[in-house]
Amino acid sequence: MNVSLRPIEGPWTAGFTVDREVLSSVYLGDDRAGEPRLAHTRTEVGEALFQLKHRGDKSQAAPLARVLLDAVVPRLGPIGFIVPVPPARMRAWQPMSLVARELALQLRVPVFERLLLRMPASRPAWDGAAGESPAPRSGGVFTLHDEIRNQGFWNALLIDDVVETGATMEAASLVLRKYRKVDRLYVAALTCR
Repeated sequence: MNVSLRPIEGPWTAGFTVDREVLSSVYLGDDRAGEPRLAHTRTEVGEALFQLKHRGDKSQAAPLARVLLDAVVPRLGPIGFIVPVPPARMRAWQPMSLVARELALQLRVPVFERLLLRMPASRPAWDGAAGESPAPRSGGVFTLHDEIRNQGFWNALLIDDVVETGATMEAASLVLRKYRKVDRLYVAALTCR
């Protein structure tokens, strides 16, 4: 896959996005509910991620893991374990968990899917005028579930599907940075908006 690697700054040792999600969008008009319809031209990574997440094509997990292995991992130090960012939406199977497992197999390191848990966001009651929207929520609140039984500390790789504002990655990273078993923290996102 073609990539356009970009560094991302935050409370981690090093971080990268692999590519943009969408190259261009064309407005097709509004649907029956008045919502705009768009035709997107995605990057190769963006299309593979779209097929995995929205079309259920689990065969995309291995190539996405491979692109992380080839494009991002060589720019990081040794990795002791992988943590996928907990999903905001519950599914029968989690796309980034599949990618994390594939990458963990290729690196021969463990993956901890429940080390970070996403807490339900509590949103204050909206007091604004009719027709206005509340401000968007932040990246969410995460808690740590200490599932690593071995003593010691390791470099961790936190992976996510898409970075928009970076709030989710930052919130998850701040929790992991406080974990006594994490030495260096690296982050990688498959796409950015």
